[in-house]
Amino acid sequence: MDTIVSRQRWLQLGLGLLAMMAISSPQYVWTLFTKPLMATTGATLAAIQVTFTVVIVLQTFFSPVQGYLIERFSPKVMIALGAALSGLGWVLAARVDTLWGLYATYGLFCGLGTGIVYVGIVGLMVKWFPDRRGFAVGVVAAGYGMGALLTTFPITNMMAASGYRETLTTFGIILGLVGVLAALGLRAPRPGEALPAPARNLSTCVHDTAPKEMLRTPLFWLMFVMMTMMSTGGLMVVAQFASFARDFGVADALVFGFAALPFALTFDRITNGLTRPFFGWVSDRIGREKTMAIAFAAEAGAIALMLVFRENAYAFALLSGVVFFAWGEIFSLFPSLLTDTFGTKHATTNYGFLYMAQGVGSLLGGPVAAMIYAAQGSWIPVFGIAIGLDLLTAALAWFVLRPMRREWLGLGGAPAPLGKPALA
Repeated sequence: MDTIVSRQRWLQLGLGLLAMMAISSPQYVWTLFTKPLMATTGATLAAIQVTFTVVIVLQTFFSPVQGYLIERFSPKVMIALGAALSGLGWVLAARVDTLWGLYATYGLFCGLGTGIVYVGIVGLMVKWFPDRRGFAVGVVAAGYGMGALLTTFPITNMMAASGYRETLTTFGIILGLVGVLAALGLRAPRPGEALPAPARNLSTCVHDTAPKEMLRTPLFWLMFVMMTMMSTGGLMVVAQFASFARDFGVADALVFGFAALPFALTFDRITNGLTRPFFGWVSDRIGREKTMAIAFAAEAGAIALMLVFRENAYAFALLSGVVFFAWGEIFSLFPSLLTDTFGTKHATTNYGFLYMAQGVGSLLGGPVAAMIYAAQGSWIPVFGIAIGLDLLTAALAWFVLRPMRREWLGLGGAPAPLGKPALA
């Protein structure tokens, strides 16, 4: 590959990472604002948390429309618009005093804005890196998962010194500008700028499949169900993490000199970010389905061990990091797998449909876990369901998804191309 072209795609990856980091705070630091917003609006915590649900629903369930608009118009313009909307959501939320005002600002603008940026960046990366899709998508997904590490403490300190309204306004402007400036350098690859796809194997699509055609295939719906199960099972543990840490009596125990719960949450955020490029890189070498089977089974094992050693603060905190490490990779593996299967031409819109599975998991995971706990009075059934979903999805990846994709790609039972055994 020409040196200039090679530099351009790495520049695109860097800009995509920066844009993703800029839109991570509306989701990952939301919890810092709930208490002052309750005081301002006079609403209950449950009512305030609807704002977060609105963000997730708009981010995921509108992603096919967002993906279509990005492909229909300029990715640069649409992603810049998304970053601006995300920042504007914070600025406007600082000026409202009612619950519905909060829904219409933070919920609406941040939900739509972050969805546009997320789907748009992933769609660009799978086009720029046909040879390293898993790694490239993992890098930008890690930016979304870990970006809030840079803002959490500054936001906390500014809130203590100046209040939440000034904090929302200041960081809304800063993060919005950073996202817009990064987006202005983004673009799709021109003819000849992207590497050709690898030799024909399970990472090479037969033809570009339009969304309407893709939605008619059992293969897509298998991927959708698998991602939904992984999202649901993982979020059954993730969303209730603080609650069962307290119930197990380890939340306030000391781990390496820190309280176990905040230590685990910080450690988990790091592993949840690192897993995305790591398993993406692994999948580029040994194949998506093999990597899925390994990672999903590892998550099941980590959850089981965390349950067994639930009263040991050190084991609980460290194993929680393994759980997150084996769960977060779904955000690099599934978009790469989808593009491997259905091509790059409609990659952004196609991933918008698959990304809805994360929305389904977000709506099911937390509430279902809470309902089961309320009915059973124990977290053990919740852990059992999460383990079962992990193992089932791992089995589907190896025994069902892999042969179905071989048939779809016209590979049948043919051996891997010489020199490319890891990708077959």
